[in-house]
Amino acid sequence: MDTRERIVEAAAALLTEGGREAVSTRAVSTAAGVQAPTIYRLFGDKQGLLDAVAAHGFQSYLDQKTGLTLTDDPVGDLRTGWDTHVGFGLANPALYALIYGEPRPGRPNPAATEATAILAKLVRRVAAAGRLRVGEERAAQVVHAAGCGTTLTLIAQPPDRRDLTVSTLARDAVLAAVTTDDPVTAPGPGPAAVALRAALPGTSALTAHERALLTEWLDRIAD
Repeated sequence: MDTRERIVEAAAALLTEGGREAVSTRAVSTAAGVQAPTIYRLFGDKQGLLDAVAAHGFQSYLDQKTGLTLTDDPVGDLRTGWDTHVGFGLANPALYALIYGEPRPGRPNPAATEATAILAKLVRRVAAAGRLRVGEERAAQVVHAAGCGTTLTLIAQPPDRRDLTVSTLARDAVLAAVTTDDPVTAPGPGPAAVALRAALPGTSALTAHERALLTEWLDRIAD
């Protein structure tokens, strides 16, 4: 284990035991057996260290998400993704709060950014199947917002009083709002625009400029 890894491991242990407040430069230095200047040299500042801890701890969750076996039911896979997200948060409350509890406008946590990209891929599969009621970006934002809010709400409750039915109800309500049981057949160009946009990456008939222009048009139609 090199010095950087030893520092991250020490900070992660402090975070798990005592929350963000326990991760002071002094405490990490003592636990890792290094001098404070070493931490600043490797991570820049305390936030840099916390970002490294978040990325380190979040890797197990990302491995779960990327390792999910996709099925022929993209909505079902999105449902499984929700359950995995909430389950990780409840199993790692301090780490989850570090990643999602204090949003930084314009400076998202790198770990959260990677998780968001995985969610976007799950949503795109739903769109490509013609089962999305709204545009991809809007659907992903709704699912993300509801999932994070539900997880943080459950984390705030004493473990013996958590009602996991709250997560189930929230999940099903959100998915019912943005997806359909069958491919959308409603009149109007909106649903067709959503499905076509999701299929664009699979075509080579357009130039990059044409694809970008068509994507813009389809987003406007979907909205």
